[in-house]
Amino acid sequence: MIDITLENFQTELVQASVTHPVLLDIWANWCGPCKQLGPVLEQLEVEYAGRFTLAKLDADQVPELAGQLSQMFGVRSIPLCVLFSGGQPVDAFVGAQPAAKVREFLDKHVPGAAQTQAAQEEEAASAALSDGDVPGALERLQHAVAADPANDDARFDYIKLLLQQERIDDAKVAFAPVIGRAAQVRRFDTLARWFDAIDFALPVAAAAPTLAQYDGKIAANRRDFAARFDRARILMAAQRWTDAMDELLEILMRDKSWSEDLARKTFIAILDLIEPPKPKVADGQIPPDDPTVAAYRRRLSSVVLS
Repeated sequence: MIDITLENFQTELVQASVTHPVLLDIWANWCGPCKQLGPVLEQLEVEYAGRFTLAKLDADQVPELAGQLSQMFGVRSIPLCVLFSGGQPVDAFVGAQPAAKVREFLDKHVPGAAQTQAAQEEEAASAALSDGDVPGALERLQHAVAADPANDDARFDYIKLLLQQERIDDAKVAFAPVIGRAAQVRRFDTLARWFDAIDFALPVAAAAPTLAQYDGKIAANRRDFAARFDRARILMAAQRWTDAMDELLEILMRDKSWSEDLARKTFIAILDLIEPPKPKVADGQIPPDDPTVAAYRRRLSSVVLS
């Protein structure tokens, strides 16, 4: 629990809520309902085990802030509880409420225990990758998906890392529960295109296609787009990303909408696969783009808009 003052309002409430929900309880010593609600809120903060932070604002000590928030939500009485998330006040309730009603209010805005655990596992996976610990990162991401199967970002990162390590069968197992959503979720569509390239380039029962097979076809007919696309899939399966995009650009320069935008959509999928996580920067600053991703985005735009 944190006491909010004019001095710490910005850091402990506004900035803190960017990454973590904060429930602000506006109260006063003379207010009977405030004294009823206070213990309920304190018990819920313990019960929710860090999924939100409880902050207290004495309306008599900091009347400016209390007045601004009361005016914002059109109320004149206390206790007034305001939920801050993403650096903004997003919802509020007035009066002494029973624990069940406050839980109902919190659950609209506060991540569930599974979501919180998954987020913690994702952070640990990112730290492991920064340290070069790929097995540790895979384990953390696997835990994140298990904790919150609906976390699409964690599942994408897990499958992507498995494919980068050429653990194709494990990746297919992890992708199976969401394969039907590939048409609706862009990142799953990206993975489906990578799986398609792998299945094309690395057949088990037959001889794998080679780049040389397609080089001759393309030399004989530079507009053999099917051959170019298959060549790009082989490069994609080998994780030769820029080479694959160069081949796709050769198609786009000659036919922007070939095969129902297949080349362009595959190009965009590769950009999604190679884009690294944005580095952390100071508040108010924009993280820099990855130079390779930025360069190929510009090339795509130049071709498509020409």
